[in-house]
Amino acid sequence: MKSTIDNTVAFVKEKLEGAEAGHDWFHIERVWKLAAQIAETEDCDIEVVELSALLHDIADPKFHDGDETIAPKIARAFLEEQNVSEETIQKVLFVIENISFKNRDQAPVNPPIELQVVQDADRIDAIGAIGIARTFNFGGFKNNLMYHPDIKPQLGMSKEEYKKSNGTTINHFYEKLLLLKDMMNTEKGKKMAEERHNYMLNFLDQFYKEWNVD
Repeated sequence: MKSTIDNTVAFVKEKLEGAEAGHDWFHIERVWKLAAQIAETEDCDIEVVELSALLHDIADPKFHDGDETIAPKIARAFLEEQNVSEETIQKVLFVIENISFKNRDQAPVNPPIELQVVQDADRIDAIGAIGIARTFNFGGFKNNLMYHPDIKPQLGMSKEEYKKSNGTTINHFYEKLLLLKDMMNTEKGKKMAEERHNYMLNFLDQFYKEWNVD
C-alpha cells in the first residue's frame, strides 16, 4: 500500500511536468533529500518536513503572476484527499507560506523547526554549482542579460521590488545568493552552505577574469 509520501511524490512529479528546469521535480527532489538530512540533526516532525519539502514549490508565485494563494490551495486540497490531519495540514501550509526569500522581512518570530529545516534545504539548493546552474537557467528563461558592467545590483529591495526585478543574472548573486549563507537556521544547514558559498565566490572571480579580456 502506497504511503502519503509516495502519493505526494507522484502528485508533484505530475504537477510539475514541463516546469522551468530550476523549479521542476528535480529541484523538489533535491530539497526533499536535503531536508531529510538536516532533519536528522533536529527534533522535528519528519512528516511535516517531508510533505512541506515536496509541496513547497507546487505553484511558485513567480510563474503565476505573483499569486501566493495558489500553492496553499493546491496543497490543502491534495492533503485533504490524502486524509492528512488538519493539524499537519496547517503546519505544512505555514511552511509553504513562509519559506520564500522575498518574504524574509515578514518572517515569523520563533519559526517552527520544520520551517527552519525546509527553508535551509531550499536555500542550499539555490547556491553552489546547482545554484549557479539554476540561476543562469532562470535568467535565460526570462531573457535577462548575463552581466552588464554598468548595471549595478539593487541591494535591500522590498518584496515588491524583488518580485518585479529583471536585473542581470550576475547581479542576482549579490541580491540574493551570496546572502543565503548567513541566513541559515540550523547548524547542519550552516555547514552545508559554507562550501557552496565559497564555490560561488570562486566562480564569480573566474567569470570576471574571462569577461574582462584584454
